[in-house]
Formats: sequence, structure tokens, C-alpha cells
Amino acid sequence: MQAQIETTTPILSEVQSTFLPSIERPRGLMMRLVYAMTRRQYGKVLTPLKVFGARMPLAFGQFYGKISALDKNLLLPPETAMLVREQVARTNVCLFCIDIGRYFTIKASMNHAKFDALGDYRTSSLFTDAERAALDYATELTRNKRVEPRVFSQLTRFYSERQICEIVWLVASEHFYNMTNIGLNIHSDMLCEIGGKGTVHSEHPLNGRSRSE
Repeated sequence: MQAQIETTTPILSEVQSTFLPSIERPRGLMMRLVYAMTRRQYGKVLTPLKVFGARMPLAFGQFYGKISALDKNLLLPPETAMLVREQVARTNVCLFCIDIGRYFTIKASMNHAKFDALGDYRTSSLFTDAERAALDYATELTRNKRVEPRVFSQLTRFYSERQICEIVWLVASEHFYNMTNIGLNIHSDMLCEIGGKGTVHSEHPLNGRSRSE
């Protein structure tokens, strides 16, 4: 059952405002608990939760959580999976997803230099040929909504059929995250700055250059 809500923030008060106002005080008990949990985890209530999640039945938010849970069953190395997600988010220019993805790479002690160099993955020595193949595939599928046989053939050199399907899953499910945020004009929550553990680049990742539950 959808929780009753109230809104107080005016719509589009500035350029960076979300298309729908944030719901700062949800009336449903379960949603208030979710707000409290995310505030404790991230230091703030995430904007997608206040703009999108609070307006939807709880089952929709639970679906977001299932995506993260399913990622734990992937055979791909976690860093490869996160590289694919970040590249899709950068190609789609989902600033919230870029930020929260960076937050999770810091939490997981992944190679930050590699994520910073994603815009140059084709030439950077930080990346393996296998990672380049996965990123080429993810970039082309995201940008063109189709993949050339040559790009797919290169992917098969490094990944099993199961792993290829996992890469498809990562691209598809990252689009789900991205479109929710882009469609409602949700921008970065600056989670890395809140946590004090790293910085987030502010440039827009256009043309392949530069993670809500």
C-alpha cells in the first residue's frame, strides 16, 4: 500500500532542482525507517529516495534492493562489474550514479586510479585487454543500443557465455538506475565528499569520457 506523503519543497526553484520536489517528511512508518537507515549509512537521505521512492509503493524500492543482491551472485570480478556500471552511468551522464558508484569503490578499496581513468580506458595501461573488451561492449550497447559483431567477438575472447550474460545484466540494470534519476533531474548527492574519503569529478562524462537502491 502506498504511504501517504506530504511535500514542502517548491518545484524547480533553481536549475539543478529535481523535477518533483523532495519529500522530507514521509508519513508512512516503514518509509520513515528507510529514511533513518539511509541517513545512518550515507550521512543523508538519498535524493532518489526522497523524490522517487517516497512516492511509490514499498515493493518498488524493494526491487531496487534485489538488483544489488543479485550482483552478489555474479562470476565477474567485483571490480570489473563496477567498471561496467560506472561506464554505463558516465555514458548516460547519470551524475547521481557516478557519485554513488565512486562511493562504493572507495568503500570496497578498489583501484581508484583506474576509475579516474575510465575516460581513457582504451589507452591507459591500468586496464587489461579483458576490461577494455567489456567496456567497449558496454559503451557501444549503451550509446548505440546495438553492438557490432566485431565488438561482441572481442568480448568472447575473454569471457564465458555466463559472464557475457552478466555484462548484459549490468548494462541493462544500470540503465534502470540511470533513467530513474535522469528522468526526474536527480543530480549527484556528493556522497564521497560527505564521507570525506575521496572526491568526485564534476565534468560531464560525455561520449564515454569523464549505483539507487
